[in-house]
Amino acid sequence: MASSNQILLPPDGAARGNDFDVTNTVQVSSTRAVQLAIEELCLETWPEFPFEPLRRAFDYFERLFAGNVPGFFGVDTVYHDRQHTLDVTLALARLLAGHELQCPPAHRIGAERACVGLIIGLFHDMGYLRRADDGGYRHGAELTRIHVSRGADFLADYLPTLELSGWAPVARQIIHYTGYEVPFQNILVDDPIDVKLGHLIGTADMIAQMADRCYLEKCRDRLYPEFVLGGMALPLASNGDRQVRYASGLDVLRQTPEFVSEVRDKRLDAAFGRAYRHIEALYDGRNPYMEMIDRNVSYLRQILRSENWRLLRRNPPVFSALADPMATVRGLMVGYIRKAWANHR
Repeated sequence: MASSNQILLPPDGAARGNDFDVTNTVQVSSTRAVQLAIEELCLETWPEFPFEPLRRAFDYFERLFAGNVPGFFGVDTVYHDRQHTLDVTLALARLLAGHELQCPPAHRIGAERACVGLIIGLFHDMGYLRRADDGGYRHGAELTRIHVSRGADFLADYLPTLELSGWAPVARQIIHYTGYEVPFQNILVDDPIDVKLGHLIGTADMIAQMADRCYLEKCRDRLYPEFVLGGMALPLASNGDRQVRYASGLDVLRQTPEFVSEVRDKRLDAAFGRAYRHIEALYDGRNPYMEMIDRNVSYLRQILRSENWRLLRRNPPVFSALADPMATVRGLMVGYIRKAWANHR
């Protein structure tokens, strides 16, 4: 099957926009651009694809993340912003299409299940969005530890509005392949094809973010504040004392090569069965995502050896519902750190 998405990585030195996907062909900060790219790929892969629920989901996603759905605040997380979600969903569409090209008919995902998977991809991080009736939360990053379960509850309520109620029990389980709240062996899914769909969703979540052109800057400047507000940077020990897991954004970067290696070994290769290789069916045997991940890690290792942090000079925009999301999260982060240490002197 020929595909307009069969585009190789740009040559070294070619300009790639900070908000473009790994192939430099889709602006992943644009909901409309990602939707059109996915629809084209789905039509080529499944001529009978049910587009209506997916289109409604994209429309709802745009309004929800912008803060235009009653009862919800818009997205305020700076690492897990709108671009991240759209980048993941595009990667998922490519994985799904590649899977269908490589598998015999009995093991294929199929059009309706693929549609459900893409909707899960669109809302896999909506648990970071605060609700008006949540109470007590000042920022979405404070929901880090429970955001996947919140997303699962959301999907259980939302899929019936798209006439997909039969998929709600599966969706609320396999969304957990994107998180750490539920051990994979405790995810309750019976059909092996649903398990495979979960593996593809979990794979897309990891490879899209780690292949981001600005992944390193985002880890330093955006992921660290989210770790602080989510209680991940300064967790409490069993004796009540504060531990320092990440002392700064630079400390996050120092631990990133090990993190990427562990994710690849334990999640991508082992738990998900190297599902990332399905991408290669669309790119003549190459894998632009894994290639870019390797480049990012290689570049980071050079920086770590030299300690020349000025080599990290990109400052991409944040696609948030807030006017100044970086100032907001930094202010909250500083207040959290001060309070944490003041309470444990």
